[in-house]
Amino acid sequence: MAAAKSTAKYFVLDTSVLLHNPNSLFSFDDNQVVIPFDVLEELDKFKKDSNDVGRNARMVIRHLDQLREKGHLADGVQWNGHNGCIRVDMEATHVPGLNESVPDNRIIASAWRLKQAGKHVIFISKDINARIKSDALGIDTQDFESQKVDYETLYSGCREIVTDGAAIDRLYAAKRLDSTDPVLAALDPPLFPNEYVLLKNNADQSQTGLGRYVASLHAALPLTRTKKACFGILPRNLQQIMALDLLLDDDIQMVTLMGTAGTGKTLLALAAGMTKCFNEQRYERLLVARPIMPLGRDIGFLPGSKDEKMAAWMQPIFDNLEFLLADRRVHSAESANTEAKLKALIEGGKVVLEALTYIRGRSIPHQFMIVDEAQNLTPHEIKTIASRVGEGTKIVLTGDAEQIDNPYLDANSNGLSFTIEKLKASEIVGHVTLERPERSGLASLVVKEL
Repeated sequence: MAAAKSTAKYFVLDTSVLLHNPNSLFSFDDNQVVIPFDVLEELDKFKKDSNDVGRNARMVIRHLDQLREKGHLADGVQWNGHNGCIRVDMEATHVPGLNESVPDNRIIASAWRLKQAGKHVIFISKDINARIKSDALGIDTQDFESQKVDYETLYSGCREIVTDGAAIDRLYAAKRLDSTDPVLAALDPPLFPNEYVLLKNNADQSQTGLGRYVASLHAALPLTRTKKACFGILPRNLQQIMALDLLLDDDIQMVTLMGTAGTGKTLLALAAGMTKCFNEQRYERLLVARPIMPLGRDIGFLPGSKDEKMAAWMQPIFDNLEFLLADRRVHSAESANTEAKLKALIEGGKVVLEALTYIRGRSIPHQFMIVDEAQNLTPHEIKTIASRVGEGTKIVLTGDAEQIDNPYLDANSNGLSFTIEKLKASEIVGHVTLERPERSGLASLVVKEL
């Protein structure tokens, strides 16, 4: 193996990084990637799991096994013609103050020893506490950045422009506002495909215009559907109007909805799905999936059959479906009838509720697919799920980046935020950030004040 350059950086990877993205091994170009031996021990513990963590562990192990065929991992193995290499660190190191019985501490010790040897070491971990420990030892410490976005500047799907009333008049009189119009031409950056533009009259704030930019036409078109009901649901605010516009547009193949609790993400997605599946018969069935994350346990730990296990995790979906199916002009006397309607739809295969555990490996054509709580998925997991989408299927991702249960994800690194930012320039993808809770007055108060 060619000698490493003296300027090479040594990236010591924690287990959490490899479980988050098994391809992170190959994300550091011409540098040295160091895998402490204790990371292999931890991968061995996770490899038997049937969830995505287990699959990622097995994928990393396969990557290392393929590298092993090219040379000795203890010495370092180059990959795909790069000058850098991937190496397994076998040496044990004592670091004053660290409890050596803790695997995370022994992993950090590998980075510390390399630093003591004068190497340019960077410790990479998704584990916040591990980053704090290594930083306290004076080690350059970072999160895995290759799949992160800036949540504070995340694409919202809508831009507000204060202009004169003439621009609003032009939008509705011509049924379009061309990208060459002075109002749109001045935007930096230009409007993205399917981005909404809210025009406000600077002289009269009550006069507004709302349009969606259609890239193929190089123009923003006014929304024709505003306060029309969708499966009995009326949009209550501007963001909900925009969300339904995307959800009901058959040309948009992926919709992402981000918002805090009570903003209506799941309810709107289900209402649109039921309209498209049952009223318009545009899709064969409504498929709703959720990650099994809240308690960090696999679905197998719950007693009963698959459907009985699913009931606990899918209760929020059941609640929304029953609400949509209920005749809201009457009260509890209709609850049994509503449950019967829902049961009939599920037994007839028109509504399918699924854990994401069972999505991998499937092909999903001609369905309206909703992935709820998508903020608990990694970018790699969302890529895996979206790649299951077959011909004629629409996929909707909903979530709240401020309510993440996955210990290795945050608002910047979760799969939903990553997808929103990376696909914003696509003509078949649309996004709306819902800002105003509409569940109840109390819910609005709690979200705002707490």
